[in-house]
Amino acid sequence: MHKIGEDRSERLGIVPAQLRVLVTVRPPYACRACTDGVTQAPAPAALIEGGLPTEGAIAHVLVSKYADHLPLYRQSQMLARSGVSIDRGTLADWVGVAGFHLRPIVDRLAEHLKSSEHLFMDETSAPVLDPGRGRTKTGYLWALARDERGWGGNDPPGVVFFYAPGRSGKNAERFLRGFEGTLQLDGYQGYNRLTRPSRTGGAPVRVAHCWAHARRKLKEVFDRDGSRIAAEGLRRIAELYAVEAEIRGCGPEQRLEARQARTAPLVAAFGDWLQEQRLRVSAKSRLGEKLTYIHRHWDGLQTFLHDGRVEIDSNSVENLIRPIALNRKNALFAGHDEGGKAWGRIASLIETAKINDVEPFAYLKATLEAIAGGHPKSRIDDLLPKNFQPSS
Repeated sequence: MHKIGEDRSERLGIVPAQLRVLVTVRPPYACRACTDGVTQAPAPAALIEGGLPTEGAIAHVLVSKYADHLPLYRQSQMLARSGVSIDRGTLADWVGVAGFHLRPIVDRLAEHLKSSEHLFMDETSAPVLDPGRGRTKTGYLWALARDERGWGGNDPPGVVFFYAPGRSGKNAERFLRGFEGTLQLDGYQGYNRLTRPSRTGGAPVRVAHCWAHARRKLKEVFDRDGSRIAAEGLRRIAELYAVEAEIRGCGPEQRLEARQARTAPLVAAFGDWLQEQRLRVSAKSRLGEKLTYIHRHWDGLQTFLHDGRVEIDSNSVENLIRPIALNRKNALFAGHDEGGKAWGRIASLIETAKINDVEPFAYLKATLEAIAGGHPKSRIDDLLPKNFQPSS
């Protein structure tokens, strides 16, 4: 019989995760004919000296918790099904150690971001246990992000999450120390202190407000009341987004030219329409409140007309915050303020890796191994997600 071809089919199989005990044997050696002492190979470097986990095991816990949103108690249960009993408190200790050692990398990432001229900022709640009171308090994770993909910028995207125990605008001022440029954000009034001459940490920033938030205000009224005025506002905003969809990915000069020629007249017409409706509608009505919101942020809503590098909305940073909300929903709260800080640091590196098409587990494993091996601080930029080179 002679082979005259072949039929080939493929099926997907699953091999469950395998846990391995890695044994390091270091025999001591001594000379029987001399008195030179005992010689022994040094112990392999480890992030947790004398601890149970390898750096790969710690990276797995971090990615499972902050990328796949598996709370530590669930991870503990999954390990128990594989015959390994590790309390979630022990897993939390591993996360804390990793957060401590990753801090210099996150701080360096923040420095790189604040050297840019255009950034996004937003904040979201992060419930934290309040020791001694038997309940949680509301902390906040402030997201500072860079995303130049909309206009083909050279700087890679990135995000840093700063934890603070409150929502005061002083926190944003502290996190943005050293940044001077255009900041894209929503209408939260806590950011107003950043535009004042008395701002601490730099010159007043230029604010670009978000048209998606303006649209959302009108959409709320339309969905509830079917308001014709709200419907007309939504139609006019849709015209602005239609232009943006056409020029997305173009260079800043081309975007600016299109906005000046096509979008600026639409925005001017929207402004006239807005003032007409505010004269017709009671300021105390639901619709009147939404129109007042748009009017209050009108200057910032026009910033994108004068700079092709500025986006029409802050959706980029809102998309980066969504994993924080998922983790908050599944894990409910952080154990303490330091846990909130570790949450922000680890989420910063995981989300930055993801938007740079870097596999988070491979990156964190290699980074933790480098830290354990004594990676020099003078070359900390090598450990940023954008510079990660996966091994063959």
